[in-house]
Amino acid sequence: MSWKTIAYLFLVAFVAVGSAMLGAVVGGLFVYNRVGGVESGSPAEVIAAASTESVSITVSSAEMQTAITNAVEKVGPAVVTVIGELGGQPVSGSGVIISSAGYILTNNHVVENTSPIFVTLADGTELPAELVGTDIFADLAVLKADGEFPVVATLGNSETLKPGETVIGIGSPLGDFVNTVTVGVISATGRVIDTGNGYLMEDLIQTDAAINQGNSGGPLVNLAGEVVGINTLIVRGTGFGGTIAEGLGFAIPVNTARAVAEQIIEKGYVARPYLGVRWQPITPALARNYSLPVEWGAYIFRVMPDSPAMKAGLQEGDIITKIGDVSLDGEHNFINALFNHQPGEEVTLTVFRGSGLIEVQVTLGETRRDSG
Repeated sequence: MSWKTIAYLFLVAFVAVGSAMLGAVVGGLFVYNRVGGVESGSPAEVIAAASTESVSITVSSAEMQTAITNAVEKVGPAVVTVIGELGGQPVSGSGVIISSAGYILTNNHVVENTSPIFVTLADGTELPAELVGTDIFADLAVLKADGEFPVVATLGNSETLKPGETVIGIGSPLGDFVNTVTVGVISATGRVIDTGNGYLMEDLIQTDAAINQGNSGGPLVNLAGEVVGINTLIVRGTGFGGTIAEGLGFAIPVNTARAVAEQIIEKGYVARPYLGVRWQPITPALARNYSLPVEWGAYIFRVMPDSPAMKAGLQEGDIITKIGDVSLDGEHNFINALFNHQPGEEVTLTVFRGSGLIEVQVTLGETRRDSG
């Protein structure tokens, strides 16, 4: 190989190396300028600095913890443990003080058929409580205790809740762990749960904040320290051998709870519309088995004497298929469709009688507990 060839190859290598070094320098200066002149730091710091040019989100865990702590300090003293006796056995749940006069909101299933009833305040004071009234359909009850109640919970507005919003559960799980605090989010709103008793619980708040036996009746609280729901039930799975679920808790919206509590405090009960029939729900399976003319509806097997139904001319054997504008089906059952209306309201019922549909006008009465 001649000396000219060697010199040429050396020159090519020198140019290649020089170009690479120059590119590195230029690239480095470009990155330096893009990240605002970071003088030192790890690669992660450089990437973070570069990425914040387009999006900058700051979340302070200290501020979040302070908000949770403040909310608990505000509402916690208004949370009580509810203790009753059922069949000689103690049962317990939670409740929340909603009035300085000693009115306490809890679940119906916490106090149903229990006597006597006591409440234990956050400071350990135990007081006897009187059952003012209940509403089985909303699973709510109001108690009254006599004593000093310097802290009363603030009721918020459940209509403004959004999925992802942080919420806090406060209650006494198992009756022993008084004023336990759990934190989660609003998983969804407007949930519907079939109670298995002929009606649905509608418009429930779903949350993943831990709710256990004994939390029932306790408040679900937002970061402003306002009660936005009354914890009522949990779903663990689909039954024996089925899928097991966690983090499926449900609360009654506080707007519903407030309206029910106001009626109970004023009247001692919640006024519900009364039709005056005994009925059997019709489903597609039942309709096939008995060759019924409709797939969905409420079959009337008894009309109560002197009831709105009797006065309107309803008969045994009639099948109600529609109440007002709501057709009865898998998502709209008889009780919930009826409860869309008020006592004293005139409602049009669509009824299958004989071989066809007829319309019946009925003026609803008022009842405290009756389901039809």
